[in-house]
Amino acid sequence: MTVLIINHAAKRKPSSEHPHDHRPATPDTKPSRERVAMPPVTVNGVTISRKAIAAEVQNFPARNPGEGWRAATRALVIRELLLQEARRLNICAEQKADADGRRETEEDAQVRTLIEREVRIPEADDETVRRFYNNNLRRFVTPSLYEADHILIGARRDDNEAFMAARERASSLRTTLASAPERFAALARDCSDCPSASIGGSLGQIGPGDTTPEFEAALIELAPGDISAPVETRYGVHLIRLMRRIDGCQLPFEAVRERIASYLVEHVQRQATAQYLSLLVGQADISGIAIDGSSSPLVQ
Repeated sequence: MTVLIINHAAKRKPSSEHPHDHRPATPDTKPSRERVAMPPVTVNGVTISRKAIAAEVQNFPARNPGEGWRAATRALVIRELLLQEARRLNICAEQKADADGRRETEEDAQVRTLIEREVRIPEADDETVRRFYNNNLRRFVTPSLYEADHILIGARRDDNEAFMAARERASSLRTTLASAPERFAALARDCSDCPSASIGGSLGQIGPGDTTPEFEAALIELAPGDISAPVETRYGVHLIRLMRRIDGCQLPFEAVRERIASYLVEHVQRQATAQYLSLLVGQADISGIAIDGSSSPLVQ
C-alpha cells in the first residue's frame, strides 16, 4: 500500500495556449515569509519547533500565512504522533526506493510500515465491484466525439471596441451562411483568425475539455450540419459547424473492473486511515493546535 505522508506541492510546467484550450490560470499561492503568531505546539510532551514548522510551510501553498502555517503544523503533529506510535510498537522498517531511485528516510519507512500494519484494507470482491458498476453505469461511458469546423473573428474581451466589431462581423457572416451554408469552408479560409482557416476551419475530431466551456456548450447543442449562432469566448467570436457526432458507448464491465476495484480500495483506505488517525489523536495529549485526523495530509 502506498502512503503519502506529506502532500508536497507539485511543480507545474508552463504550458502554451491556443484559441480552443481552456486552462484556468494558476493562482499565486507562494507561501509568505510573514511571521505567524501561534502558541507553542506539543504532542505528548514533545515540542514541534517553530523552525521545523517554518521549513515545512513551503510544502503547503496557501492564501495567507496563517493558513499555510496551520497546515504545516498539522502535518508535523500527525507525523510526530505516528512516529511515536511506531516507536511504541517497536516498528522495524526497510527503507524503500521509488522508480527514480530516491530512498525514503528511516522515519518515512517507519510511518509507512505502521500504516500498512495497523490499517486493515479489505480487497474489493467481484460482487461489490459489479454492484458499483451496475449502480454507476453513466460513469463508464466513453466520451462523445465531434467533428467540427469553425470561423473565429479574433478579439480580446478587454478591448470593447474590437469585441463589438467582432460580434458584428460574426453576425454578418452568420446571415450569409443562413442562405448559403455551403460557403462555410470558403468563408473560413477568407475570414477566420484561427490557423485552421487554411483547411477551411476544420478542427478535426474534438472531445470534452478540448475547447473552451462556451465553445463546448454550443457544440453539444448542434445537430450534424447545423451552424451555430455567434459564440463568444475570450479569444473572440466563433461560428461553429458540426459535421459529425460520434456518441459515447457503454464500456463493458471487464474493461473497467480493475479501475473500479482500485477506486473502492482507495476509498476504503482513506476512511480506514482517517479512523485510525482519529483514534490516535483522541488518545494523545496535543496542545497549541486543534487536530482532526480525517483532515490530515496522510488521508488526503
